[in-house]
Amino acid sequence: MRKLLLGIDNGGTLTKAAIYDLKGKEIAVSSCKTEMIMPKPGFTERDMGELWEANVKAIKDVLKIAGASGEEIVGISTTGHGNGIYLMGHNDEFVYNGIISTDSRGKDYVTKWYEDGTFKKVLPKTMQSIWAGQSVAILNWFKDNDMRVLEKTKWIFMCKDYIRYCLTGEAYAEITDMSGTNLMNVRDVKYDEELLKEFGLDLIMSKLPPIKYSSEICGYITKEVAELTGLKEGTPVAGGLFDIDSSAIATGVTDEEKLCMIAGTWSINEYISKKPIVSEDLFMTSLYCIEGYWLTTEASPTSASNLEWFVTEMLKDINIDSGENVYDYSNRLVESVTPEGSNIIFLPFLYGTNVDADAKACFIGLNGWDDRAHVLRALYEGVAFCHRAHIDKLFNYRDKPKAIRISGGAAKSKIWVQIFADVLQLPIEVTNSTELGALGAAICAGVATKNFDCFKCAADSMVEVAYTCMPNKENKEIYDKKYNFYKEIIEALSPIWKKF
Repeated sequence: MRKLLLGIDNGGTLTKAAIYDLKGKEIAVSSCKTEMIMPKPGFTERDMGELWEANVKAIKDVLKIAGASGEEIVGISTTGHGNGIYLMGHNDEFVYNGIISTDSRGKDYVTKWYEDGTFKKVLPKTMQSIWAGQSVAILNWFKDNDMRVLEKTKWIFMCKDYIRYCLTGEAYAEITDMSGTNLMNVRDVKYDEELLKEFGLDLIMSKLPPIKYSSEICGYITKEVAELTGLKEGTPVAGGLFDIDSSAIATGVTDEEKLCMIAGTWSINEYISKKPIVSEDLFMTSLYCIEGYWLTTEASPTSASNLEWFVTEMLKDINIDSGENVYDYSNRLVESVTPEGSNIIFLPFLYGTNVDADAKACFIGLNGWDDRAHVLRALYEGVAFCHRAHIDKLFNYRDKPKAIRISGGAAKSKIWVQIFADVLQLPIEVTNSTELGALGAAICAGVATKNFDCFKCAADSMVEVAYTCMPNKENKEIYDKKYNFYKEIIEALSPIWKKF
């Protein structure tokens, strides 16, 4: 009988289930989309019941596609977007919609905490910035605007912890996810009532689930879930990982040399070290899935989700040749324009920003002769520029790597990978797996079930580089000039953002 691992990945809109063997071969993948609910500007939510149903469907479908029985799945693990919140009531009722990390209802609390000194006071314990989509800001919004929701809440979950709860009936938080929320004392690796008091949230202490490590077993598939999905009752489920950890381990980040870039809903740029880095200028230092390592991250919700918006809203009515999907079509248009062929600059701030809480997305420099291809090229480049801004910050704390490993939706586009290589002037390595989040979860499941002795052993067995994209040195000057212009535009527009 085969030994297979199931990884489940819940992003901002897509639920994915993927099955792997112990060599990292992707046996099958299934996905199911959930609707984003936007009841007010800045609110990004999803129906928690619909999300669970999407997971059930994805699991059933992937087993069918793989021709696999539940008995062949020896371990399961989950990953998902960090932050936001998923609140579960005392009788397993949903007390509110799940909130996705692109939500900005809590931005005024962030401004307050930076202005009144709270940020500097808590930083030695939290090791991270504060931003609107974090659980700490969203929970404060509920405390002041809808306290009844918190009164009804029994458990405050992160996305993947909620799904694990549905799979097993056991409530836990997991350390990599929780260490990125500002709800936890990352320095001392524990919940901290004094820290919660600084944010005015000591009332939620009892609602935070017990903390487990990524590769600890955190329950087993229940009889009800087995009947719903085709999984075997009693199959072990690991603690799982924050999606930034999952993608990092799935690209083979097991030592301090490597740097990982995730170009998906968020622009995430990260590396690991044995010494935590605490700085007001960095986005986040959190706990990594490999004990003894810290994950240093520069990130913002400014990446490939901008393309998702563009194809959904701007390309929905176009006719595309048979056999070509909208993303193939977009890639073909981008490839038709040379780096010097478009002077449009795009600011990729549709869902948030790394420069100003009030900044907005925009195209600058449109001319009458520009067409859809020029606009799409600018979008791809603007996302790459935002990643470069983050990576340049990381280089203040470490040496440049020999190469960067990429994951996320943009990694599926060879022309986009080439743009990243040219903008960064570094080789970009693309791994074999099409679903890095799910692969990282599967690696975690393999470690938790003792099929591998450690995360490095699992990654060495299951991760393989498919190809390396080398930078075109002739494009360095072009992109350096565009990147500097990108930064100048952001600075010039800074005084007007609050007027929108």
